[in-house]
Amino acid sequence: MDIVQRIENIIAESLNDKGYSVVRVQLSGNTRRTLQIMIERIDEETITVDDCAKASHVISAQLDVENAISGSYVLEVSSPGIDRPLVKIKDYQRFVGHIVVVKTTQAIRNRKTFQGKLESATETDITITVENPEKDEEPIFNIPYSDIRVARLHVTF
Repeated sequence: MDIVQRIENIIAESLNDKGYSVVRVQLSGNTRRTLQIMIERIDEETITVDDCAKASHVISAQLDVENAISGSYVLEVSSPGIDRPLVKIKDYQRFVGHIVVVKTTQAIRNRKTFQGKLESATETDITITVENPEKDEEPIFNIPYSDIRVARLHVTF
């Protein structure tokens, strides 16, 4: 198990008890490490600064007790924002019917970037209908999770 997964396992239950779930955990930097934890409320209400502060205290305490990260680091706790990343299968399933942007690690039918309606999300892949297909291009794409590099909700203003 890598350190990011270990951190998520350590903090998930405590955050859940406080009404939050983990969206994403990222650890970056070598000399000045930053631990970024994105949370959302279980009741799906908007995350506030107070929510982030409460979660930060819970996370700090858990990580200190477990001695999860050696050395110093900066902890950043935030909301997913309006262009929320899709990380877990349940995220994709929750946002079926929404417009998403997905970037893949390898080309699928000569494309690596897909913007369109998330039609479905199974245990193995997602289906997207792209908004602006090329001429003579089939607009429906099945993308295995293993090929997804990054995915997020798309917001139009």
